Amino acid sequence: MTPLERRSSIGLALIFALRMLGLFLVLPVFALEARKYPGGGDPAMVGLAMGIYGLTQAFLQLPLGMASDRFGRKRVIVFGLLVFAAGSLLAAMADSLTGLLVGRALQGAGAVSAAVTALLADQTRDGVRTKAMALVGGSIGLMFAVALVAAPALTSLMGLSGLFGLTCALALAGIAVVIWVVPPESAPHADAPRGRAADVWKHPDLLRLNFGVFVLHTVQMSMWVAVPALIVQAGLAKSEHWQLYLPAVVLSFVAMGGLFSMERKGRLRAALLGAIALVLVVQIALGLLFASGSTPSLVVMGGLLFVFFCGFNALEASQPSLVSRMAPAQLRGAALGSYNTLQSLGLFAAARWAAC
Repeated sequence: MTPLERRSSIGLALIFALRMLGLFLVLPVFALEARKYPGGGDPAMVGLAMGIYGLTQAFLQLPLGMASDRFGRKRVIVFGLLVFAAGSLLAAMADSLTGLLVGRALQGAGAVSAAVTALLADQTRDGVRTKAMALVGGSIGLMFAVALVAAPALTSLMGLSGLFGLTCALALAGIAVVIWVVPPESAPHADAPRGRAADVWKHPDLLRLNFGVFVLHTVQMSMWVAVPALIVQAGLAKSEHWQLYLPAVVLSFVAMGGLFSMERKGRLRAALLGAIALVLVVQIALGLLFASGSTPSLVVMGGLLFVFFCGFNALEASQPSLVSRMAPAQLRGAALGSYNTLQSLGLFAAARWAAC
């Protein structure tokens, strides 16, 4: 990478990290803490409050992605982070489950993933783009591991409202990164030729990638219904699960070197198929463990998590890289907006299923 590409990749990965840390801190404790609010006795409403973030994000990824094509990426990112911060503040001030639901919905309205990813694609060459996307994916995975460790302690210290307040502060820090760390945009997008968003939905390769990310994130969210129970059966207390998650995530990042090697050799599609196979193998193994009713060992669970994160991280890096290459330059934001829409719908579908 050139110095400019490194600065852009690190800055944009930091934006994702700050935003996702706030979300992940809430995720492990939301269902339990939300029941303490007036109206929290309704499991369906708790599930809706948990999952509505993904629903509103899904509706707005495409419009904000298209807006970034026309008005510029950084403007849209700052606007989205302000909306996300406002939703976090509203949830922090909520005194009922309805207030939490409205705050979560407004959080999701700050749907900046497409604009951030499009800006990263704009500022990196094809040959290093998957590596840049992997840095973003790595930051998200690391924040997930940090949240698993920190969420219980922070919840006992400041409660759910305090976690939402912290999420607001992290979003505002992300705005500072956009303004002072991320390099300026190389071209004024408002002057670029504009295509039709309908062209994105007619592109067969883009449609396959959109469907793929929907399935991937439905599987990822659904796994956290089954996996914690299996790890407890294997003999590790819930408060110590990070001891299994963190090594699996870190080692999977080390294994990402194979993906970059295949990209340099022009075999990115082969790497994509291999990553899909890894995720599929883990789902089959978990299904067999549940069906047999046997108690898994920590070694088996650690191995399955490592294999899953290898496949998941590879897909998280390679799929948006492929979308950015396949889409016309004037529709890059729209294409990544469509991709992130299906990603958010996958998270929403899984959250609703898990709560019910």
